[in-house]
Formats: sequence, C-alpha cells, structure tokens
Amino acid sequence: MTDALAPGGSPEAWAMEARGLGKRYRRGWALRDCSFRLPAGRICGLVGPNGAGKSTLLGLAAQQVRPTEGELRLFGVPAGDGATRPRIAFLGQDKPLFKGFTVAETLRMGAELNPGWDMDSAERIVRSGRVPMDARIGTLSGGQHTRVAFALAFGKRPDLLMLDEPMADLDPLARHDLSSLLMAEAVERGITVLMSTHLLSELEDMCDYLLVLAGGRVRLAGDTEALVPAHALVTGLVTAGDPLAPLAPHTVVEHRSQGRQFQALIRPNGPLRPEWAVAEPNLEEVLLAHLRSPDAPALYTASARHEAEGAPTS
Repeated sequence: MTDALAPGGSPEAWAMEARGLGKRYRRGWALRDCSFRLPAGRICGLVGPNGAGKSTLLGLAAQQVRPTEGELRLFGVPAGDGATRPRIAFLGQDKPLFKGFTVAETLRMGAELNPGWDMDSAERIVRSGRVPMDARIGTLSGGQHTRVAFALAFGKRPDLLMLDEPMADLDPLARHDLSSLLMAEAVERGITVLMSTHLLSELEDMCDYLLVLAGGRVRLAGDTEALVPAHALVTGLVTAGDPLAPLAPHTVVEHRSQGRQFQALIRPNGPLRPEWAVAEPNLEEVLLAHLRSPDAPALYTASARHEAEGAPTS
C-alpha cells in the first residue's frame, strides 16, 4: 500500500487530527473515542447514516460546539484556537445568506469580514454561473444560491473547506456543475476538503480519501485506493455446522446465506479457498457493507492513523 503521507509528518502536513474526540449531548454521545488524521491537500468524503456524528464532527471543527473529551487539531493548532478561523471555511446544509442582499452586496460583505478576501475569485465563480450581480439572494434558484455560497467560501481563501451535504437539494445538472467547480477550485489552490454526503456517486467521482462514521465512531479512514482493494467479495457453498467456520481466518465485514450458497465481504488474512469465487468489490459495496455492519472491526490506512492508536491498518 502506498500512502500520500506517512505518520510522523510535521503538524502542517495534517489538515485535521482527532484523538479520543467525543461529544455528549443530553440524549447521549454523538461522537465517542474518535481518532483519525486527514492529510492536507486531500478531498475527503465524510460518510455515515443519519445520527452517525458527521454534523457534530464538522461543528466541532468549525468551533460551533465544544468537545466533551479528547482533542481536535487543525494544521497542528487546537480547533478552538482563534488562530484557525482565517484558515477554515464551513458551508452548512442550509447555506444561510441574507435574502434581501444582492449578490454584489453579499460579496462585499465577505470582503468586509475576511482580511484575506479574494474578490476576483469570488466574482469569477459567480459570473461563470451567469448569476446576475444585482439579483437578490431570495430570488435565486437553488443552484445559483449554492454557487454564491461557494463563492463566499472560496473567496475567503481557506486552507480547509468543510461542507455539510451542500448539494443534496440540487437537481442532477446543477449538482454536476457545482461538483466540477468544487473540484477545479480545490485542486488549483491545494485546498483540503472535508465533505459530508449521502451521494455515493459524488464519492467515487470526487474523493480520494474517506472517513466513515457509524454510531459516533470511526469505521473506515484513509486512502480510497487502499481501502477498497483491502476487501474481497467471496461466494461459496455453505458447509455443515457453523456457516462462518470456513471464513474464520479472515475478517468478516458482512455475511449472507441463501439456500446452500453464501456471499461475504471480507478482509483477507491469508490465502482464500480455491473453490470460492472471488471478486474485488466496488466502493459502494464496501461502504454499504460497513454501514450495515457497524460492529465490524474498524480499518485505517497508515496515513489516517495516529502512531499511538491501535486501529488495524490495510
């Protein structure tokens, strides 16, 4: 396996580091014992079912909530330190903008609030979508509204851009257009992106890094190109007795039996039986299996794991 960055790099090498991070609300723990590293310059998909802790993690990084336990660092600095604010931008699901402002007034507000504001970039993003500068925010379509919100985020020139399902309410054409914009801007500037999404197609097309949460804990973390090949989809005949017995040497993520045949998503630990049919799963199959089986052992690639953590690596 090849990692873009190996553990032990400088603090600036890691856009985000969580160690033992937890957040408890009155109803219970939203995040618990959450540890991972996100290398700088990556586009990371944040995945999990509703209530998995995705929005809580983004809120912690955006200084909207405080952790109950553990620590979260951004570029080596505690997330609660004011020094991180100029380096991050956060775009929530509702993408709040003042409806009575024109687009031009909205961009001028961005310039007033952000010392390092890049007006040329913000205006270019708006104009490339043919959004009238004199239009009021309340009159814009969903795609136009999201484009202006992106212009505010990129105009700040952040090092870390965090997005909480920013395109979930858009039609396919607008989503494709804005996905292309996001990719082009992030790659050109070397921005680290952490994007929460339920759309698996976005993950395959855009993300080279993954962070999968379930039950408030990390299930998968690391390079997409390493996480997927670490799994195998095997099919065989059910033997008498314990149907999982033939799979015992391997880490079983998900197992299903139908009649005399079984299918399992596993992480191989040694040779596979020659009588089994073996295939490499795709990203969607790996993600769905882990989300359906939250008790399966977690898996990190080396770039995602703290040296002090004992999580298995691929």
